[in-house]
Amino acid sequence: MFGYEEIGLNFSYPSIYLVIALLLLAAYSYYVYRFTIPIISKLKKFLLVSLRTLALLTIVIVFFEPIISFTKKIIHEPVNLIFIDNSNSINIEDRTNRPETIKNITAGLLSNELIGKSEFFLFGNNVRELDKDSLAKIDFTDGVTNLTEIFSTLDDDETNFASIVIISDGVYTVGSNPTYKVANLPVPVFTIGIGDTTRRNDVEVRKMLFNDVVYAETPTSIIAAIKNKGFDGETISVSLYENNQIIEEQSIVLSKSGVQNVSFNYIPKTSGEKKLSVLTTNLGDEFTYANNKKIFYVNVLSNKIGVMILAGSPSTDLSFIKNALKSDENLTVNSLTQISADKFVEDINYGLVDSADILFLVGFPGENTTGELLNIVQKNISDEKMPYFISLPPQSVFERINLLQDLPFSFNQQLIGYREVQPEILLTEKNNPLLKHERPEEINNWNNLPPVLQLSNNFTSKPGSKILSTIKVNNNPISIPLVVTRNFNGKKSVAVLAGDIWKWKLQTTRKKVNLFDSFILNCVKWLNTTEERDRISVKTSKRNYSTGEMIEFLARVSDESLNQVDDADIKLKISSSQNSYEVDMMNAGKGLYEGTLLLNESGDFNFEAEIFREGILLGKDDGTINVGEIEIELINPVMNYGLLKLLSDESGGNYYTPENYELLSNRLAEINNTASKEKIVTSDVTLWSDEWLLIITILLFSLEWFLRKRMGML
Repeated sequence: MFGYEEIGLNFSYPSIYLVIALLLLAAYSYYVYRFTIPIISKLKKFLLVSLRTLALLTIVIVFFEPIISFTKKIIHEPVNLIFIDNSNSINIEDRTNRPETIKNITAGLLSNELIGKSEFFLFGNNVRELDKDSLAKIDFTDGVTNLTEIFSTLDDDETNFASIVIISDGVYTVGSNPTYKVANLPVPVFTIGIGDTTRRNDVEVRKMLFNDVVYAETPTSIIAAIKNKGFDGETISVSLYENNQIIEEQSIVLSKSGVQNVSFNYIPKTSGEKKLSVLTTNLGDEFTYANNKKIFYVNVLSNKIGVMILAGSPSTDLSFIKNALKSDENLTVNSLTQISADKFVEDINYGLVDSADILFLVGFPGENTTGELLNIVQKNISDEKMPYFISLPPQSVFERINLLQDLPFSFNQQLIGYREVQPEILLTEKNNPLLKHERPEEINNWNNLPPVLQLSNNFTSKPGSKILSTIKVNNNPISIPLVVTRNFNGKKSVAVLAGDIWKWKLQTTRKKVNLFDSFILNCVKWLNTTEERDRISVKTSKRNYSTGEMIEFLARVSDESLNQVDDADIKLKISSSQNSYEVDMMNAGKGLYEGTLLLNESGDFNFEAEIFREGILLGKDDGTINVGEIEIELINPVMNYGLLKLLSDESGGNYYTPENYELLSNRLAEINNTASKEKIVTSDVTLWSDEWLLIITILLFSLEWFLRKRMGML
């Protein structure tokens, strides 16, 4: 009926109750119109009784919650999904004429009535449906091949697909190995291999072995694996480039084994991210030159961390701290020790403060510290967010120290005298990186260190600070901080609220435990670690892209407390030597943002991101990528027969060649005969909550009232 298998009316209560209600409503309506003034004909009386009964029934019927159910049977015809490789690798010239072969196969499948209903798709950068009228216009220009995405698109596809046909050379350049995806597929996968399986004479930079994080002015090895076929005994040059500038060149004789390693000694001069590449010279009979180059990136760290010590006066603490810092060869340690208002132990060079990475303030600022030096220090701490360590010997002048902003502690007015205190490490901080030691059991020695001198002030930690150690006096714990750290708004600091801490080294040295040196050097490591990149990062899915390939950006944003930020405004710009572009980053939830950009030009590109929240800069990130310098699709010219065969075998399908692909039509016809599916679809209409029921009720009562007035009734 009306295209439905079944139409049913259901109530929440037995329908007999509705029949009884109908009879009662009819009786009531008849009773109301039993006598009328004026007297009306039986026909008019019947009409009014009927209208009143129906109007009341529409009200009562709501309580029975009526639902009309429509049941329809839908037959899903089987569909064969045919995926065509549109990547640039199809343009590789070999004896098979790949582009023409694919077009002939697709035309043959399209004209073969045995395969039944079919849908065609292109895949490469992504998967998209292809109109059958456009099959002849396939251009094979996608910059990458992603076979896995074929099967990912099937997860949300409700089509009754009976089989999957893949026409490809089987070489995937992005995504994971698709084999594991086909094992659980309910339909077979048929593959048609395109290309030549014969290995041609070629030289290839196969892979690179290197450390992705190295230090400036420190030698590191970079090993290139060179593979050749058919060129053993030939001499070629292998060169290492940094940012397109040649670093080293070696001449090698290609080995008979086909694989050999070339080692370069790389010494980066400056810190920062470096684009490196290894390039071989081209030989005349090579099948392709696209695989003669590899591009990779290394992050070069500054080998020397600049530490500047500022002391209000000479002291034993100063000597011990300086010696501990100089024990690390990766630190460049300078100092300024004030003797009087205009006299220092060292030559005055305020520029060393600006060029430092970390400040160590020992009893600084002192009574004789000049306003000029204090302003320089304050500017670096507050404006440049330079991390610092501060200790407070008994001779500290709190009126001067209080001039420093962003201290991790606060104190009341300066009191006279000092107290001898020992550290009391908080249980929650025993694994703190500042207290870390090469021998974990030595953490217990902290609570047994000799007393140091702390001024008799009531110190408290500021909001955002963390107390690592409180004090104990005569073995009685007191909740006054001794060691405090702060990491807030990109500013990091460590404070030891005492002096004569050199005593910690003497006692532990006798026990052959370098607890003091370890603590000082751990402070340097913690202060030098930039956590902004842990909170805020903008990355690309990879570093090398093909021309025309979609570049994917992913940003992660957290606040100072590492809470995810979902209302950030990200301004992302990407630029080359010629053009610049902007990328819109969309909120993906949970502090993640996504953006894409399609570039049709090649070269090196820099991207810079600024992350704002309510107009306030949260942080920045940057990076580099390369587009089109290496066409990844042209690197491997050989068809991956093994993968195509495995995909078909794992799913119960078959592998075909361009010569016998016509056998595929018989298999598809067999599958189509058994792949039809019936689906029962039921839809419900809830009458009791439908607004039309209310409209009908009002219309019935209105019509009854209108007729009564026309008949002159009260």
